Amino acid sequence: MTQRAPIPPALLFRHPAHFIALGFGSGLLPRMPGTWGTLPAIPIALALHALHNDVLYLAVTLLLIVVGIWAAHITGQRLNEPDHSGIVIDEIAAFVLMLYFVDGSWQHILLAFVLFRFFDILKPPPIRYFDTRIKNGVGVMLDDLLAAAYALLTMVALLRAWDYFGSF
Repeated sequence: MTQRAPIPPALLFRHPAHFIALGFGSGLLPRMPGTWGTLPAIPIALALHALHNDVLYLAVTLLLIVVGIWAAHITGQRLNEPDHSGIVIDEIAAFVLMLYFVDGSWQHILLAFVLFRFFDILKPPPIRYFDTRIKNGVGVMLDDLLAAAYALLTMVALLRAWDYFGSF
């Protein structure tokens, strides 16, 4: 995703899909909307963790993904750009899913955030393949879900290595 022309703030309230896709307004920020757009996932995930109900957490996450696909598709059509940088519901949904597997410590949340943004920006294979070929809500969501998977696997490897080498 590259930065595109600014989105008029009034668009946020013209359709519920726009409000959702634009990350409740976080995607309207002119610089690094994907990074800013990822941040709303943190309080959402912390609130879901506080409920201590895995089924509810995963159900809400699935709802975010499904509604996010719909909202990203509608908003992408309206903006004439299927994966406009202001569309950040994909970052939110993917990061909420990733945080399901991360304990609530600020250090682990920060590590998860940095790794997720790294892989979302870098787009290693097959992320870039899907990002360039599927131009609809599914494609918008899929590349971020894959970035979250890469980030989660990397985080597990780093934490295991830290535990292993830290014990010497």
